[in-house]
Amino acid sequence: MTNRRSFLKSSTLLGFGGTVPTFLGRAAHAAPAAGKPGAKDTILVVVQLTGGNDGLNTVIPFKDELYYKHRPTIAIPKDKIFGLKNGLGLHPSFAPVGRLLNDRAAACIVQGVGYPNPDQSHFRSMDIWHAASTAENLTEGWIGKALKAKSMPAFHLAAGNEIAPLALSGAPARVPSITSLDDFQLRTGGANGKDNQAQKKIIEDVAKGDSPMGPPNLLDFVRRTATNTYESTERLQQIGKTYEPKVPYPTSAFAGRLKLTAQLIDAGLGARIFYVSLDGFDTHAGQGSLTGSHANLLETVSASISAFYRDLAERGNGDRVCVMTFSEFGRRAKENGSHGTDHGSGAPMFLVGGKVKAGIVGEHPSLAKLEDGNLVHAIDFRQVYATVLDKWLGLDATAILGKSYKTLDLFA
Repeated sequence: MTNRRSFLKSSTLLGFGGTVPTFLGRAAHAAPAAGKPGAKDTILVVVQLTGGNDGLNTVIPFKDELYYKHRPTIAIPKDKIFGLKNGLGLHPSFAPVGRLLNDRAAACIVQGVGYPNPDQSHFRSMDIWHAASTAENLTEGWIGKALKAKSMPAFHLAAGNEIAPLALSGAPARVPSITSLDDFQLRTGGANGKDNQAQKKIIEDVAKGDSPMGPPNLLDFVRRTATNTYESTERLQQIGKTYEPKVPYPTSAFAGRLKLTAQLIDAGLGARIFYVSLDGFDTHAGQGSLTGSHANLLETVSASISAFYRDLAERGNGDRVCVMTFSEFGRRAKENGSHGTDHGSGAPMFLVGGKVKAGIVGEHPSLAKLEDGNLVHAIDFRQVYATVLDKWLGLDATAILGKSYKTLDLFA
């Protein structure tokens, strides 16, 4: 009995460490069955476009001749642009999201987003977006504060050894970074296969209530933890084996992370915030036009998000999910001598989801009124955050952001 008690006290039941069994157990235990109150809690998926996405070649004012004057080699030809309204269009590689918008289905563009006195350092600007603050010392993220305000599970879908972003810092419990459902495995510390099997049987017996464990208070505590953890682990492993997407996903690693997000949502663990990123948007040289590095990145983002949304919509979760993209800054209006673009400021954000009001929010930044070669922002990014926090997640945006920001008309 002593050996069993010591093992269960010291073992790591999941590969993330000692705090995650409680996290998963609580989430799985709290998640209501389909159709029950609370089963339709809204979900936010944050997509970070790392490096500074060129907003001007993403949302294109193709009727403005200054666009073609500023970009003689990387501008998108008028006859190739995916047309929207109001003299705007999208890079053709971004057409999958464009079709959601034009169908009045599930996408909107928020134009000219930024913040006053923009910083064009990748690290400082990204920290500002992560913390929703321009203070000198930034240690907590806006999502971390949101998780502190309302206890709810969250996941960081990591690319390889990618560390969790500052945006998630400040949460009451560490947000796990995962790369696949294989990360959710029952871990034992046996010296060999026979020991591992014996330890696994102990956990299974305790979870089933078949093993005496000593004093009732210890028994109850260990049994609750073991049961919730064991059931959560088995549930996730089974989903990983049986999940069949309703629509095909692209083959990119980024699409794979969104597919994993869909699996976790479908698992019904109760998680409400997911964070995914894609690097490579620092296109100083050889950016390309119709084809090239930027076109490839836009295709990866758009096709993956479209597949993710359509997959969830087919499963009845389309109205629960909102995908929000952002990048730390846009690029300058004029191309540089290396057929690329340098760090800029104001840029678009995209939202995709069944309850997102389809359309275009705000005016496109003027190409005739640049500041130091940069597009001037008109919408503070914290207005978007405030809207998502208040209108989508049901949280007190002012308390989380430390200031009141005017919300936008983004959700039906």
